[in-house]
Formats: sequence, C-alpha cells, structure tokens
Amino acid sequence: MKTDTRNFTLAVLSAAIMISCGTGKNKEKSDAKIQPVLYHEEYRPQFHFSPESGWMNDPNGLVFLDGEYHLFYQYYPDSTVWGPMHWGHAVSSDLVHWTHLSIALYPDSLGYIFSGSAVVDADNTTGFGHIDNPALVAVFTYHDPITEKAGSDLFQSQGIAYSTDKGRTWIKYPGNPVLQNPGKRDFRDPKVFRYKETNKWIMILAVRDRVHIYSSPDLKTWSFESDFGEKTGAHGGVWECPDLFPLKVEGSESKRWVMLVSINPGGPNGGSATQYFTGNFDGHKFTPDDEAEKWVDWGTDNYAGVTWSGGSENDGRKIFIGWMSNWNYATVVPTDIWRSAMTIPRELSLMNKNGKYTLVSNPVSELQNLRNNSKTIIRGKIEYSGEKEIATDSIKLAQSEVILEFDLTGSNADTLGIILENSEGERFIAGYSLPGENIFIDRTRSGNSSFSNSFAAIAMVPYKAEDKLRMHLFIDASSAELFVNDGSLVMTSLFFPTRDFSKLKIFSIGGASLMEKAELHELASIWR
Repeated sequence: MKTDTRNFTLAVLSAAIMISCGTGKNKEKSDAKIQPVLYHEEYRPQFHFSPESGWMNDPNGLVFLDGEYHLFYQYYPDSTVWGPMHWGHAVSSDLVHWTHLSIALYPDSLGYIFSGSAVVDADNTTGFGHIDNPALVAVFTYHDPITEKAGSDLFQSQGIAYSTDKGRTWIKYPGNPVLQNPGKRDFRDPKVFRYKETNKWIMILAVRDRVHIYSSPDLKTWSFESDFGEKTGAHGGVWECPDLFPLKVEGSESKRWVMLVSINPGGPNGGSATQYFTGNFDGHKFTPDDEAEKWVDWGTDNYAGVTWSGGSENDGRKIFIGWMSNWNYATVVPTDIWRSAMTIPRELSLMNKNGKYTLVSNPVSELQNLRNNSKTIIRGKIEYSGEKEIATDSIKLAQSEVILEFDLTGSNADTLGIILENSEGERFIAGYSLPGENIFIDRTRSGNSSFSNSFAAIAMVPYKAEDKLRMHLFIDASSAELFVNDGSLVMTSLFFPTRDFSKLKIFSIGGASLMEKAELHELASIWR
C-alpha cells in the first residue's frame, strides 16, 4: 500500500483539481489595488508581522524585557529586493499587535549587519548597563562586502551593540569585532544565551556545514568549545540561523536540549527549511539523541526561525517565529511596497513518542484575542463524499482561522481534506492520503505562480494519522499555516490568488468520510 505513494496521491489530486472551473487566464486582477494607506495593499497579511515597506527576511534579536517582546529583523529599507542589511525593529506586549520602531542597527565600515540575537545582561557582565538598569546586548554578524569581493574568506565576523533605553537607541562596541573569523567562508548568525551551570554566555554559530559553540564571561571575549553536525542531519545546503535551548518533555520532569538549524537549499519540499535535533548539552558540547533528519515545519515557507529569550522563559513557554518565505522565489513574489512577512508566533513543546522526541508547534494562545466573528458550522458527525461546501456566511475566509476534525475510523476514502476556492476557480488544497499515509498541500492552481518555476507544486510529508485528523488552518491574504493534530506536524505555504479565497469546501475522494467538527473564526486586523 505504501509503494509509490507520491504517484498515487498525485493521481488522486489531479482528479480533484480537474473539478476546478477554468484556468484563470485573461481574468481581471483582484479588486484589491495598492492604496495610499499602508496595510491595505494586495496580498498584504493582516495578522502577520510585515514591514511597512522595503525588504525583510530573517527574524533577529528576539528578546523580552519589561513587558515588551522585541522583534528585530533583516531589513533593507531602500528596496523590496535584498540589499545592504540593517536590523529593523518592532515591539509588542502580546506577540500579536506590533509597533514599528526606528531602525536599530545600520551598516558601517565593518560591513552589513547580518543575523544574530539579543540578550538581557541582567548581571552586567559587559559593564554596559547597571544591575538596576540592565543593558540589552545585540550580538550579530558583520558581513564585509569589500573583503568578500576581494576573494577572501574572512568577510564575516561577530560584533556587539548595546542599549540602555529598552532598545530605542543603540551603541556599537568600539572593540568590534569581538569574534574574528578563523578562516571560514560562512561564519555567521550567532544565537547567545546564559548557561547558569558554568555562569557563562554560550554562543552557537553557523559555520558552513556545521555549528560552532563558544563561551564567554562577558560577551566580549570568546573561547571555542566544540562543533557539531559535520555528518549529522540534512546537508543539502549551507547551515544557517542556529538556536539551542532546553525544553521540558511533556508528561515528565525530564528535559532535553533542542537545536534548530536552518538549511538552504535542502528542505524536504525544496529550497529553504529548518531542521532540529534533540539531545544533551553540558555547557561545552551538544550530544544528539539520534542523527535522523527532523523538520520544524514541512511546508515550503518557514525559514530561519528562532526563539525568544527572556519572556518565553519567564512564563514557561518557548516561543518561535520564522520568516514566511523561501529563497527559491523570495525576491520575486508579486508584492509591491513591501516583501515578506513572519509566521505567526508558535509555542514549542517536546513530546516523547515511543522513545523518540518530537518537537511540537502550536499557535500562541494570544491569537485567540483576534477572534471577532466566530461560528460553529458542524458539531456532531456528518457523512459526506465528493465535495461539500461549508457555508462561511459573514466570515471573511481570507482572514480567518479554520478548525476541522475528521473521524478516520468511519472513513473508507482514499483522500480527504480542505479546499479554499475563489470565484476564478483557483484552489488551495490541504489534505490527507489514507493509503499513502501523507499530508499534502497543493498550490498548483492557487493563483499567480508565473514569477517562479518552482512555486506551483505539491508539498508532501509522510504522516500516519490514527483515529482522528484535526486540521487547524490560519489563512491570511496570501498564506496558510496548517497545524495537524495539535501541532504534531506543521506546514506553511504562500499563495497569490487573483481574487481572495471566499469558498471553503471539504472533500472525500474514493469513498465517504466522517466529519465531526467545523469551526470558523474571522480574525481582526492588527494594523487597523
């Protein structure tokens, strides 16, 4: 039954897709046009963070201080295409509503400001602040384009900057760089945290096909401790944007360390993606539990994600956010004024399933405060086959949260799932193949894909559902984030329909299926 499951699923999908009305050629563009007021533009997300204008990629410097979550990010204010990197800056009290602040860090004589992290120096180890007013310290990569152009491998080094006014203004350390390049072409993206057992700062740094781990007493002088990953995990591209943190194993008192490493290319569905490892860290060396490839998000559009320090530790949560795009097409997606958004913030947890540790992702609970129009469509089992439209009534599907639950014990279907559709017959499909045992997202006919040959594709991941299948979907103008069975699997995907998706359908191919629940929530805009 599992032989050639991809071909089986593709055949089933093509039958479903052929029901689609038309190809969308020669149709009028969406009635949403660029407005003089920001956050009204075509494809602009309404409850995801995106910059007012310009280019954005990796999240940086995620830190919590005095009631504020800080989100820094790779930013080029002068174009919607990648250029000399700055650190953009925004703050939030609830991880949902964001206030834009001035650019935090600008390029200087040492280079562009690439990715990194930020910490609260509560013990004033740097001397930059005071015990009563601890400094925020940013640790980042300098990327020197002149040295790179000259052919040297020494064009990346690590620098620091500090703020004593809650991140509003920044002073770069005059002794930069604090960590010189040892001769490695890719030497970047420092993530720093305090390791209490040795009373030192720990830095995990991406170094081409592995990570390096360093320690420091004061964030200024660094000593090499170990490396990890040369022959472990996925190696389809360069390693980037690492993270390292402990997580309690659900249902127990034990903890494991989790390492995140982004890779480009080499993702499970093409282009960029983020893998993870679980294991033990003793302040010097990371020892993995196993060497298997595991992915934070199996979709095409979640990259370079890292976690907050400070607040997420204080309230017992570890909160993650990623860049919602893919380097296969990030610079050419059809948006004006701005490019790129972040994923919704997600709470990470760790489950022990049959002796193997699995990282679980769920939307942060604060997102429920955006629900302003809710409706339970189905409660109690209904049997259906083929396609069945679910009446959304006054719910704006293109700005919504959809929760559907299927009873697999009563299904004799080959494939079931969700269809988002618009008046042009364009479709975005998320489904489950029972004999193939995989979850898939199909955006082959989801709208505009002319900007990239790799965009219109089917993303697929092996997954064995048991008795129930819960599909929790966040839909926002040009993206969908799918959480399967309480976050045991996540897939993030962009799409660019010529008109908003306005119809919600469930489908069952090859037999009948049972649905137990359909719950819809329109979500308020965070910008209006």
